[in-house]
Order: sequence, then C-alpha cells, then structure tokens
Amino acid sequence: MKATAPVYGGIEAGGTKWVCAVAGAGGDVLATEVIPTTTPETTIGAVVRFFGDRRPLAAIGVGTFGPVDVRPGSPTYGRILATPKPGWANTDVVSPLRAALGVPVRLETDVNAAALGEWRRGAGVGLGSLAYMTVGTGIGVGAVVNDGLVHGLLHPEFGHIRIPHDPVRDPFPGCCPFHGDCLEGLASGEAMRRRWGRPAEHLDDESAWRLEAEYVALAVMNLTYTLSPERIVVGGGVAEHPSLLPEVRARLLGLAGGYPGPPLPADPETMNEYVTAPSLGDRAGVVGAVELARAARPAP
Repeated sequence: MKATAPVYGGIEAGGTKWVCAVAGAGGDVLATEVIPTTTPETTIGAVVRFFGDRRPLAAIGVGTFGPVDVRPGSPTYGRILATPKPGWANTDVVSPLRAALGVPVRLETDVNAAALGEWRRGAGVGLGSLAYMTVGTGIGVGAVVNDGLVHGLLHPEFGHIRIPHDPVRDPFPGCCPFHGDCLEGLASGEAMRRRWGRPAEHLDDESAWRLEAEYVALAVMNLTYTLSPERIVVGGGVAEHPSLLPEVRARLLGLAGGYPGPPLPADPETMNEYVTAPSLGDRAGVVGAVELARAARPAP
C-alpha cells in the first residue's frame, strides 16, 4: 500500500485570531482555518483539533505575537512572555502542541515568520536579505540576513526604538506603556486611534497620514542603515492605506540626503522596488509558519 505524503502545519498566532494552515511537501497550502483568540486553553485546544485531523503531519511552525522566548534550550522556550494580552502572559505554546500532536514544533515571532514567508515565496525570492516591518495595532520587524532569521538575546523589538519626536508639530505624548513616544507609541494603529480619536481605517485627514509617513520613513531609514537589507516589505493594517507607502518613499529620498548612495536608492523607480508592500498580502505570516515547519522536519 502506497504511503500517504506528509503534510506540514503552519500557525500565525495573533492577538485576535490564529490562522492555521496545512501544506504539501512543496509548501502549497491545502487547507486553512481561522480560530478566534480567546483563552489559551480554548484556543490551543481548537488548534490541536484542526491539526489532529490532518495526517500524516510531519511538523508544525508557529509565528506568534510576543514577546516570546524563541531560544531553544532556554527554560522558558516556547512561552509568550510579559504580553499585555489579558490571560496570555507566560503561556506555553510549544509544549501543548508537541505533546498532543507528537511532531516537531518550531517557534518564531509573527514578524520573523512573515519575513520568512516573503523571502521564500513573496517579495524577497532570490534575495539574500530582507526586512519585514508590520505597522498595525503594534509595530514590529522581522529580518532575514545572510539567508537566516535574525535573533539575539531574544528577538528584535524594533517597535520600541526611539525616533525624532517634535512635540510642537505633534503634541501627542505617545501611547507605549513602557516608553511613551517610541516608534510604536507614535506610529502604531493604536497611537493613531488615540491621537486622532478614530481608527486609522476611518481616517482621511491628509495631514495625519503625512505625519504617519514621516514616522514610518524615519523607522525605515534606521532599519536600512542598521541591517542594510536588500528589500524592505511594509505590511500590516495601517500600511494598507493607499497614500502611506508612496509618502514614505518620497520622504526617504529627502531623509537620505544622498549619503552614502546604497543601500538607500537615489531615484523614485528603484525606491519603489526597495520599499514595497507584501507580495503575499495578509498570508505572509502563515506561509512563513509553514516554511518553518518544512525546515523543522527531522532528517529521514
């Protein structure tokens, strides 16, 4: 009897929903399911039921909101740490999945998973490096450099970098509970909602979007000069506004000041290729999680 080909699981674990997918050996997604984020027990239980029906399951990759311990061998590996998401602090994601399904589980941040998805199957195909910046309810960055995902003592927390804040132009003090006017405190979807009194998707004020583009452009410039990626992909709900990326690109040309040439492009056409929207749209995270699973499968 011919053996059934293995499938691979991917999970984009978000604060409002978990997107689960199974894919074939080539990475093509075969089935998906969206599970609301409620309590850890209920959510993870629903995830286990989804994958329990998908056999033979070879491995699972997870890209999760954080902060999260992604260091294998750490006593808290696989746990979501001090998240503001009620009820989820110190939640072990990896162990329950591994125990219930009996397969390898590889964990990453949601933005690193999205970066991996775009690098392998989207805007970064063929490149050696790529950064993925999400601008949504929060702000985060995942990066591939020298064909590998970037880690350090924990993982990049780019949303909490400091950028110039002119309190005369923008008297809003910022909304980050830790740093006030860090990047996330000034430019996240939550910051826009608090500053302007309504969500970004309902905001049509051109001056509001020019200010947002200024902050995002400053962040992209810092990211460029820090990691020197070959491409920067900007995703997330706020970044879907049609004027944002064109404004960011235009502002970058001025911020660079011609120094020192590459990596920042010096002309608008090349800038359009350098700072781009996700090719995979809102599927980048779950596609990247599938890629994590494909890499996590033990050698035969």
